[in-house]
Amino acid sequence: MSAPPSAKRLVLASASPRRRELLARLGVEPAAVTPAHIDETPLKGELPRDYAIRMAREKAEAAESEDHVLAGDTVVAAGRRILPKAEDEATARKCLELLSGRRHRVLSAIALRAPDGKLREKLSETTVRFKRLSVEEIDAYIASGEWHGKAGGYAIQGAAEGLIAWIEGSHSGVVGLPLFETRALLKAAGFDLG
Repeated sequence: MSAPPSAKRLVLASASPRRRELLARLGVEPAAVTPAHIDETPLKGELPRDYAIRMAREKAEAAESEDHVLAGDTVVAAGRRILPKAEDEATARKCLELLSGRRHRVLSAIALRAPDGKLREKLSETTVRFKRLSVEEIDAYIASGEWHGKAGGYAIQGAAEGLIAWIEGSHSGVVGLPLFETRALLKAAGFDLG
């Protein structure tokens, strides 16, 4: 389904299938998906909020396109500590053990770069609390493999949702794209979302 020539075109600067699925809930199909490849190492002493915003901004700026570019970044933070994306079982286990029975924040930043280079940004902050996790629950979640590549070692849209005692904020933000904030940015840029 291609957009009419006069319609605004949107490029999604993310390889995340979840972000694309969430964007579709707003009725938006990106004209292209071009993941931005940037250094995602936090700066020394960088706070989680600042890191999330910087990552979204840098991804939007790095994507080569003459269309509108939407980029996002989701950070799981325990206090001032930025939890890594879990690429191995040991990291996922450490994250889950740290988050067990306690609150943490999920910061989901989005940036929209216009064709003229103007940048608009928004940040969603959600508080999540896991139940106190038993060793067996952690083992079962690790065995599921859902944690792979996920910030903080879990995916709320999967089995981990059954381990979350409560959430205050944006569920879609924890998944990876805060829909309320994304809709507001796109509307402000002139996209027709109804």
